[in-house]
Amino acid sequence: MRRVARTVVAFDAAGRPATIVEKPENPPSNIAVTGLYFYDNDVLAIAKALRPSPRGELEITDVNAVYLKRGDLHVELLGCGSAWLDTGTHASLIQVIEERQGLKVACPEEIAWRMHYIDDSQLKDLAGPLLNSGYGLYLLDILKREQR
Repeated sequence: MRRVARTVVAFDAAGRPATIVEKPENPPSNIAVTGLYFYDNDVLAIAKALRPSPRGELEITDVNAVYLKRGDLHVELLGCGSAWLDTGTHASLIQVIEERQGLKVACPEEIAWRMHYIDDSQLKDLAGPLLNSGYGLYLLDILKREQR
């Protein structure tokens, strides 16, 4: 199954944005709009004039389409080394980071161990009661990988 980006932008021959489409079945390009926007004060009036989509929501793509129609939409391509984290909530952001890095975010036991506030034995003791959750296994795994 091919995953389609939420919003896609295509450019004309001069490199200016030509179309911006939300959830296209046949994307006009492979350039996804990542969701980092900077607007002038006109955005307030534009947003007030929008009507909800069939999903019952105001769509940011509709705001961008107004700027495109006016000739005021500017798109910056992210360079090599940039990463797009497709997240919608804090929880999904944490999940994506943890999956990509293989590390837990804000793991107090790991932090205490890395800062030498607790030793290997104490970390192992803290992991014991947590083994059924997977969190304890993570703590034991960092001990295996990084014995000091």
